[in-house]
Amino acid sequence: MGERIEVLVPEEEVNARIRALGEQISRDYAGKQIHLVCVLKGGSFFMCELAKRITVPVSLDFMSVSSYGGETKSSGVVRIVKDLDEPIQDKEVLIVEDIVDSGRTLSYLMEMLRDRKPKSLRLCTLLDKPDRRVVPVEVNYTGFQIPDAFVVGYGLDYDQRYRNLPYIGVVRFD
Repeated sequence: MGERIEVLVPEEEVNARIRALGEQISRDYAGKQIHLVCVLKGGSFFMCELAKRITVPVSLDFMSVSSYGGETKSSGVVRIVKDLDEPIQDKEVLIVEDIVDSGRTLSYLMEMLRDRKPKSLRLCTLLDKPDRRVVPVEVNYTGFQIPDAFVVGYGLDYDQRYRNLPYIGVVRFD
């Protein structure tokens, strides 16, 4: 079975929305330093572009969690593959994620990080699929709400492919 990619959000729209998010986050964190926690691997493309557009001081760290494997739907089992390098206690923490789907992974991750006593903990996602939510998650900053489709590009992958697409595309299986 082959697949083809249809453009859902063109590159220009992605770039414009990330710029707007950076401006909003900069206003909301004015006078503070923000600690961005990237959820690897997909969030890395988004976080790099977002960080360049935030005007307050920024520090970065990375986590890797898995609930997909090689599948197109979340397994529901969250596994920490790489934990943070630095403590987040008393920091203004913003989790940067590529997509919020069922909410299972982010709900688990946010609860775990809250236990580490950050000064604040918020969530920024490039894409949000509210129709797929099975666990409630508060998303503070959203790039785009999208329909229930399997998407790739801008860091999102299908079996480790298509991350490098500069737009958001829908995978269609032939």
